[in-house]
Amino acid sequence: MSTLRDLAEEHTTLRPADIDHLHRIAGDWQLLSDLSFADLLLWVPVDGDGTYLCVAQVRPTTAPTAYLDDQVGRIVGGAEVAHLEVAHRQGRIWREGDPVWYGDVPARHEAIPVRLRTGDGEAGEVIAVVGRDTNLSTARTPSQLELNYLTTADDLAQMIADGTFPPPRHPGETTSAPRVGDGLVRLDANGKVTYASPNAQSAYRRLGYASHLVGEDLAKLHRRLAGDPLEGTDAGNAVLAALRGEAPPRREIDARGATMLTRALPLMPAGVPIGALVLVRDITEVRRRDRALITKDATIREIHHRVKNNLQTVAALLRLQARRVAMPEARVALEESVRRVASIALVHETLSLSSDEAVEFDGIVDRVASAATEVAVTEVSVGMRRRGTFGVLPAEIATSLVMVLNELLLNAVEHGFPSAGEDAEPASADAPRPEVVVSAHRAHKQLHVSVTDNGRGLPEQFDAERGGNLGLQIVRALVTGELRGTIDLRNGADGGTEAAIVVPLARGTTDRLTGRAGPP
Repeated sequence: MSTLRDLAEEHTTLRPADIDHLHRIAGDWQLLSDLSFADLLLWVPVDGDGTYLCVAQVRPTTAPTAYLDDQVGRIVGGAEVAHLEVAHRQGRIWREGDPVWYGDVPARHEAIPVRLRTGDGEAGEVIAVVGRDTNLSTARTPSQLELNYLTTADDLAQMIADGTFPPPRHPGETTSAPRVGDGLVRLDANGKVTYASPNAQSAYRRLGYASHLVGEDLAKLHRRLAGDPLEGTDAGNAVLAALRGEAPPRREIDARGATMLTRALPLMPAGVPIGALVLVRDITEVRRRDRALITKDATIREIHHRVKNNLQTVAALLRLQARRVAMPEARVALEESVRRVASIALVHETLSLSSDEAVEFDGIVDRVASAATEVAVTEVSVGMRRRGTFGVLPAEIATSLVMVLNELLLNAVEHGFPSAGEDAEPASADAPRPEVVVSAHRAHKQLHVSVTDNGRGLPEQFDAERGGNLGLQIVRALVTGELRGTIDLRNGADGGTEAAIVVPLARGTTDRLTGRAGPP
């Protein structure tokens, strides 16, 4: 299904600013839909031919929908859009007419013109129409709650027609909470509560206010209830700002071990401030879980930090032991162990700085490659280069993969290029510089990695399954065991050696390269 922007750009001449305003409405109109007990459909006129296109739709969570089928993308004209035409041409809310039928569902039509205010604050031209269609199959005498909902919905509808709703969104805020069903409080122009829904009353009771809210000055009440004076002042000032016609950011109030999120919206139909709408939601359990997660994350990071320190201590001890060993073979083995331990410590160091169990792997590869050229036992100067990107990898993959790459890079540097004293043909003046390239890309839910060099290649009669030193045995064991992948060691097409690795990405792996979740 095409997006609102795609449909508007394809079928209309709306300006980018107009489309942005429609996006803001579609991002905040669940509130109006729930208060109205009605479906909302956003209609835009198609270029001067008398037809209208539905570019967005929202269904109420407080009542049955009037439409079983999705209406987005539908183009209508003729008598079916007469109410939309009146709202669009005359710039007023249309409420006349008899009920219409959609299959077996009777519905009441309303049409609300959508205006985008100009830069000087004046009401601009009508750019679209919101259809408010109510399912009448369950019509009954409305309760006090429903009457207050409908009255508030009419005020917000008029504000859409005036171009003053929705208010600008503050950075970092979403539109998911609080919602109408979480708790609603309506204030008059003096800031006194004229209505509080049962859920709102329950939320305030958790904060320690047991009396009925009606008649209370809500700004003063917020200041009294909050355990933190600064927090209470902010929450109270948010209510006062809404009464002045502003749209303050959401505020939280903590009291008696409970937490309540508040959102204050001005009510000013036809530009006249008549009060404010305050939505509240008890988020005590949400904040308790947040605090538990923060504590857990801090604990995990501290564990990674201590593991890193312990590994570095082990590496230091092995390094000291290597210096005291007279046998060259034993010294080389200890030094190799130092490098392996250090590469694992590098992953835990990165995890200790992260808020989750995943690491940005490119930086780790670059550091391991740089270290390989510095510590490798060779007289040849070998360049290192990375091509492509690994992205973000979970810790269980990163820890094993960094050891694999460490071994392959050291092998490539130490065994791929003959030293001066070895039996090798002298290099020509135009011979390419010795180089090792690490490549990575993701495809088909797998990570493809290769380590290639332009050296002398694998020796004759090399057995890829059984041959090689301890390092290659470790590589094969880690790739096929821990990583559940495959590895292929072969001579490159243009000389040198290539190690090709394919690693399946674990379930739920986050792919930061695309911003999508990993394999389902």
